[in-house]
Amino acid sequence: MIFNEKTVSTEEVFKGKIVTLNVDKVEMPGGKIATRELVKHPGGVGIVAVTDNDEIILVKQYRKPIDKAIYEIPAGKLDNGEEHLLCGIRELKEETGMSAENFEYYGFLYPSPGFTDEVTHVYCATGLSQGETEPDEDEFLDIEFVPIKKAYDMVMNGEINDAKSVFGILKYVNLNADKK
Repeated sequence: MIFNEKTVSTEEVFKGKIVTLNVDKVEMPGGKIATRELVKHPGGVGIVAVTDNDEIILVKQYRKPIDKAIYEIPAGKLDNGEEHLLCGIRELKEETGMSAENFEYYGFLYPSPGFTDEVTHVYCATGLSQGETEPDEDEFLDIEFVPIKKAYDMVMNGEINDAKSVFGILKYVNLNADKK
């Protein structure tokens, strides 16, 4: 059975720099009307940056919504109309100073489809070369080079629990398991 909801009305209740909050009235299967609170987000890109020394570059940064610093792969928000690969190239450079010769698209994920339309694209970057970081003025982070096995263990023991990072690291390990 296919379950669809038909949007009856949309009210924009907040428009910020990054997100918009809409309250939609929807008609559910069977005809009942329900309310949905939806966060509209432009999406983002995460990069699994792998060094020639078999390390994954992680950034540790404070995240206000959860009130703590966490490990993540380098990532950032898509600018309006920006191609996701170009966003990934930009964010890798800004956050780590790295440029990459190769980018492999790993796909996308919906970080929290219960309330937001955000889509996060994930790439693997290899053939890295070091340059200068160019963080945004409100971005403070530590950069760590973590052996792949340790990064995998960090995912499995709950030290890394950011969705895009879990997705990217597990995908990398799975795709490269027979190459080691």
